[in-house]
Amino acid sequence: MTLIENEITPCTSFLSREKFEDRLEDFLVKEDHPCIMAQTVHKLDKMTYHLYDDMRKNSTAGKLLKHLEDYLNNYDFNTNKFESFLAVFPLNGFNNEEEFENALWQLLQNIHLQDNEPWDPSVSSNPNDPNFSFSIKGKAFYIVGMHPSSSRNARKSPYVMLAFNLHWQFEELRRQGLYDNVRDTIRQRDLDKNGSINPVLKDFGTASEALQYSGRNNGANWKCPFHKI
Repeated sequence: MTLIENEITPCTSFLSREKFEDRLEDFLVKEDHPCIMAQTVHKLDKMTYHLYDDMRKNSTAGKLLKHLEDYLNNYDFNTNKFESFLAVFPLNGFNNEEEFENALWQLLQNIHLQDNEPWDPSVSSNPNDPNFSFSIKGKAFYIVGMHPSSSRNARKSPYVMLAFNLHWQFEELRRQGLYDNVRDTIRQRDLDKNGSINPVLKDFGTASEALQYSGRNNGANWKCPFHKI
C-alpha cells in the first residue's frame, strides 16, 4: 500500500502508517469483512491510501482530487488485477450517520467544483437517475463510505474512510461473466455476518448509486444534495 506522509503532517502525527495498516488489517481480514473484493485488493497490495485533514475543507477536496488524478494516470486498464483507492480522515468524527452523509456529499461537491474534466459519458450526472455514478477526472467511481458510527458492521470502520472503486472494474466483471457470482457472494456473506443484506444495495441501473455511498438507509423522500455544474 502507498501512503504520502509529507503532505499531511497534522494527520500523520495523529495516526502512524503502521497503526493505520494494523487497524485496516483487523477490519478487512481478521474480522473477515464480507466484501471479498476489498479483501482481495488488500491481500494483493493493490490498495492505495492517503490520510487527509477535515473532509469538509476545500483544501482537502483539492488534495484528494490531485491524488485521484495521479491514481488514474498510473492505473493499468489492460490488466485484470483490480485496485482500490482509500481516502482516510482520522481527524474526523461524526455522532451519527446523517452527519457523516452530509460531510461526504460536501466533500464530493467540493471535488466536483474543482474538477476541470467533463463527466464520464458512460454514466449519468443526475443523482436521481438510476444510471448515476460519480465522475472524477472523466472516470466514474463507485464510492463506499465507512465510519465508526455506521449502523452496518461492514461500514463500521475504525476511522472515517471513503473507498473509490472505478466503475470500469464492475463492467469488467460483467464482461468476464463474474459479476453476478461476486455480488451474490458478498451479499450472502453480509447476510451471514450481519443478519441482513444492506437494504441500500442495488444493481447499477435499477436505483441511483447516490443512495448507497454513505451506507445510511434513507427513506423514499431523501434527496441527494449533490448538484452538477
